Amino acid sequence: MELTYFSHSAFQIKTNDGIIILIDPFFTGNPTCPISVEEVKADYIVLTHAHGDHIGDAFTIAKKYKSKFICVNELANYCADKGFEAHNMHIGGGYNFDFGRVKFTIAHHGSKTPDGEYAGEPAGVILTIDGKSVYHTGDTGLFYDMKLIGEMNPIDYMLLPIGDNFTMGIDDAVKAVELANPETAIPIHYNTFPVIEADPMEFKSKVEANGFNCKVMKYGETIEL
Repeated sequence: MELTYFSHSAFQIKTNDGIIILIDPFFTGNPTCPISVEEVKADYIVLTHAHGDHIGDAFTIAKKYKSKFICVNELANYCADKGFEAHNMHIGGGYNFDFGRVKFTIAHHGSKTPDGEYAGEPAGVILTIDGKSVYHTGDTGLFYDMKLIGEMNPIDYMLLPIGDNFTMGIDDAVKAVELANPETAIPIHYNTFPVIEADPMEFKSKVEANGFNCKVMKYGETIEL
């Protein structure tokens, strides 16, 4: 299985069977993204919430490739109302897809579509695929239940924001790693805009000083999980 980081919160997972899953596909208008939306495709699109820098180019991609959306109930209904196929889920619920299992977690943030529609609760998401678990925390502040999430769902890779202002900053994200106890932490949601400037190497240094592994992925980088 491969994991690709496009910057901000946008990721691609390619399974061993070649199924492609995009998470929060924000390409157009993303100044740190090294590729254009025309260079990606998706069988599934997972959305953590509906803010414009997360829903991004989802509809453009889904229209071209007939991608299926996976998101919380209200956001899935919004996607379906736009004419797309969607699988409705919600916080705490899990479902087995043809590529693996998806489970949504809480996230302390907000969620409203770019055109002002209510989109349900923001979420984090755990994907268990090809024997590995990836916890994309979405946009969130620190919360103590990350400890329970890690205990109930052992995490191989934890993708978590460090940019502060709208989400956790570095020190809160370091504490989140301590609580969730992942095998490897990967910082996200930083340096896209001036207001969320942060040094991922500072995060890495503090995480590793606490005895955890950290991988700072370059924009456009692909790693094998």
